[in-house]
Amino acid sequence: MPLPVAILAGGLATRLRPITERIPKVLVEVAGRPFAERQIALLRRNGYTRLVYLLGHLGEQVVARLGDGSQFGVTIDYIFDGPQLRGTGGAVKAALPVLGERFFTLYGDSYLDIDYAAVERAFLTCGMPALMTVFRNEGRWDRSNVVYRDGRVLRYDKQTRTPDMTYLDYGLNAFEASVFDRYPADSPLDLADVQRDLAAAGTLAGYEVTMRFYEVGSPAGLAEANRYFAALESASGRTPQSSG
Repeated sequence: MPLPVAILAGGLATRLRPITERIPKVLVEVAGRPFAERQIALLRRNGYTRLVYLLGHLGEQVVARLGDGSQFGVTIDYIFDGPQLRGTGGAVKAALPVLGERFFTLYGDSYLDIDYAAVERAFLTCGMPALMTVFRNEGRWDRSNVVYRDGRVLRYDKQTRTPDMTYLDYGLNAFEASVFDRYPADSPLDLADVQRDLAAAGTLAGYEVTMRFYEVGSPAGLAEANRYFAALESASGRTPQSSG
């Protein structure tokens, strides 16, 4: 059975204000359709139908819109952040009872049109407790933050960049639940810190992808995603319709 997918969707999305003052980022419309619906459709096409949304800011709107997922051919569970923000890693740790022993994590603002099953196979056979998808970026789409070689992430750091970092973390990650055992449950935790620690310990596998990503986390990214999906639907003969 394909791995469950934890979708990180609890942030404040400050870069998209004022839009995200009234609507969560994952429900922002892209070419006439909420982005979450486009991401779900992509996951379903790849055979991934067990989704867990990790929610915070305006998360109730996500539940109201997506429901149990049956209208999209998937099943959706929801885990809400507590009174104090847990961070991305803390949110994943809180969801472990639902996610189980192995799972994917995916950012709720990323559209990654790749072969998810191939990534899962690589994870299950790599002999390491975690895997990061990486993209040879060389500063094109964002600041590179990964040293990757021969199927392994040798260094990962979002704060301290070095010239030998030519790769970028792509956004789809796989974990064994045991990775989170060392981190206290009541302290905020960033998923990037977990991955940085894994890389430093030599236990973070890498999987290189070559398809560029689209994201809706910034005004420029949202505009580009709008153009991308509008062009796709125009080419297929469909006219984007507002979901209202």
